[in-house]
Amino acid sequence: MARMFASMTEEAEAINWYEQRLAIEQDPDARKIIEDARHEEYKHFAMDFEFLLRKRPEWRAIAQGVLFRPGDITENADAAEEGPESGGGDEGGSASDGSLGIGDLRSAS
Repeated sequence: MARMFASMTEEAEAINWYEQRLAIEQDPDARKIIEDARHEEYKHFAMDFEFLLRKRPEWRAIAQGVLFRPGDITENADAAEEGPESGGGDEGGSASDGSLGIGDLRSAS
């Protein structure tokens, strides 16, 4: 997992480098190439993130309560952290019964 964290950091840094280049590039053709390269880094970042979420169900449960949801980001995060029983992070389960499978993780502690 440490390698994937490093990879995700590198992808974020690459995105930032492309953003910096775009901020000063004037040539429209060069901009198109840089934008295309930046797009590839978005894809790599997303793949790294998905890998990590698949390895850690508890992270996925929280992320599902925050990502792609309308409303206040911090309020969504707080609700997601509280768990499905309090209304946060209860959508998008991967198990056939619709559960995120965190009940077993919580009872194990």
